[in-house]
Amino acid sequence: MAGYEYVSPEQLAGFDKYKYSAVDTNPLSLYVMHPFWNTIVKVFPTWLAPNLITFSGFLLVVFNFLLMAYFDPDFYASAPGHKHVPDWVWIVVGILNFVAYTLDGVDGKQARRTNSSTPLGELFDHGLDSWSCVYFVVTVYSIFGRGSTGVSVFVLYLLLWVVLFSFILSHWEKYNTGILFLPWGYDISQVTISFVYIVTAV
Repeated sequence: MAGYEYVSPEQLAGFDKYKYSAVDTNPLSLYVMHPFWNTIVKVFPTWLAPNLITFSGFLLVVFNFLLMAYFDPDFYASAPGHKHVPDWVWIVVGILNFVAYTLDGVDGKQARRTNSSTPLGELFDHGLDSWSCVYFVVTVYSIFGRGSTGVSVFVLYLLLWVVLFSFILSHWEKYNTGILFLPWGYDISQVTISFVYIVTAV
């Protein structure tokens, strides 16, 4: 396998010609989040690598998942008669989810701000986003949980596939058109999820 050519010379040459192109028509994103991110990115020093911002946001998503896995390992904590997740955990997870979402929105702006935008940076960003699809959905599942008043594991499985499929479909569209049409559901879901975590604490 060491001598196998994974990427052809033609594909490598494509990296020099590649330019990130995305279309975002979501009003929440255009009129609320992008102005907010434009303000936040100015706080970061120019020496801070965009990939470090990307990775930090991903680590927060993983931390949220591990925190909920500790307090709700079998997804029964929200069911009647079981020990519930402490209120402070929901608040922490809600805040960290929004911070992770913010870092995911800022990393590209930092890359363009420091003139360090690369195809590999985009691959790193979207590669971690693909993993986050699983962590987001599974962590949110703890809000509803299993049991008579909850949601079945099969529904969780279907939701995982819906989220992953929409992510894959967006990138397949980009592969064929050269433009990434950002789905409205991402920004709306991230803001809603962060809000719902706080409401769950209340």
